[in-house]
Formats: sequence, C-alpha cells, structure tokens
Amino acid sequence: MLAINNMIRAYKKSDRREVIDILRRNIPKYFDPSEEVDLEIYLDNNLEDYFVFEENSKVIGAGGLNYFPEENLARISWDIIDPKAQGKGIGRKLMQYRIDHLSKNQEIDFISVRTSQHTYKFYEKMGFELEKVKQDFWAKDFHLYLLTMKK
Repeated sequence: MLAINNMIRAYKKSDRREVIDILRRNIPKYFDPSEEVDLEIYLDNNLEDYFVFEENSKVIGAGGLNYFPEENLARISWDIIDPKAQGKGIGRKLMQYRIDHLSKNQEIDFISVRTSQHTYKFYEKMGFELEKVKQDFWAKDFHLYLLTMKK
C-alpha cells in the first residue's frame, strides 16, 4: 500500500499554474469563468499569506489570508480544492491551519470570508456567521455571502 504524504506549506510562484488549474476544474460549479483573471491578479499582486495543500507532492488545494490591521481583521481568500479531493476534509484542514496561524497574531480580532451561495455552508460549519448577502456580486448568479467570526 502506497503511503500518502500530505502537507500544508507556503505558496511558491512555481505553484501558480497548479492553483489556476484547480480553479479551472471548479468552473462553472463554484466559480464563474471571469474569476480566473481575478485569481491571476491576486496571485501576482495581492498575496499576503497564501498556502497550498499538497498530496504526494501535487497541489490539490489552496487558500490565503489578507490583513486589514486598521479593522483588526483578517480575510480568508481564494479557497480552492481540486474537485476530486473535495469532501475528504482538505478544506477543513486548510481552514484550521489558517485559523491557528491567526491565533498567533494579537492584532487580529475578527476573521471574515467572502464566498458564494455554493460554499457558505462550509464556513458556517467552521464557526463563521452570515452577515450579508449581495446578489450577482461575483458574476451573474454568483452571489456574495459575507461571513465573520471572532478569533
């Protein structure tokens, strides 16, 4: 039996293609095609803390954090899990890793996430509370669900 080697590590520029490919495999179920450009801009210009989940040296998930110190807030950003790996607890592990990472930051009191109607229930299960819904925010039929939690 082959051992599975899983790890969460910091994103490297060499992961860019794999992360974008994972996004593509989640279109149109979880993302609109127009969001690919937004992810590229994020990866190239707006990274603060971004992590990947590797299984046997292959990136199968990713997710980040952005910081808003004036609001004592960190925002979960660009959670993406390979469709073949969904439902196996990878998203939960990646989320818990970031929550643990934030527990060391005394300047952050709140964590928020902006997601869609397709995934907001996952965040509720992780302890986030729904604050606001805005129709057609990301693209037509992709609504904004803003959720927050106290750290």
